[in-house]
Amino acid sequence: MATVRAGNKAALVVVDMQVGVMDGTLERSKVIGNAASAVARARTQDVPVIWVQHESAELPRDGDSWQLVPELVPTPNETRIHKQFNSSFEHTDFDAVLASMGVSHIVLAGAQTNWCIRATAYGALERGYDLTLLRDAHTTSDIDLGDGTKLDAATIVRDLNVAMKWLEYPGRVNATASAETVDFMKAGDER
Repeated sequence: MATVRAGNKAALVVVDMQVGVMDGTLERSKVIGNAASAVARARTQDVPVIWVQHESAELPRDGDSWQLVPELVPTPNETRIHKQFNSSFEHTDFDAVLASMGVSHIVLAGAQTNWCIRATAYGALERGYDLTLLRDAHTTSDIDLGDGTKLDAATIVRDLNVAMKWLEYPGRVNATASAETVDFMKAGDER
């Protein structure tokens, strides 16, 4: 069993809302707007905002596609995590950064739902963090399965929202909330 994190200090974690990741995603503008709203609310409540950026062959570090979307601009004092795997925890100092801030509750937004958001959400719960997924501030693209069928993005987003609403881990709270109603001082919102 994971060590459950003590306290109730939240951080807003914005994962991979990069130009090359967000291109062609479901409700791109709406999701970015909701994430921007959550960032603004977190800042006014002195909740740390942590920005995660993925690096790969398709997203070369410092290239145009690697940049955060222009609607989301970190302040100079906000932490950035650079990753090369789906989970924000794998081969990064993300866990150590959260520990140094005393964070026990992660509020999660970003892309892509089925890859990096899912992996980061499960990684957080498996490491003992409480988790609130911003149900209207994460997105993905349709997936062509190569056999004439596809998984549509709306179903993928809905699936993770349902999972995070009903999943149970001992000693941890996980739920979903909207970007407008999330309570950074309380783990969870809607069960």
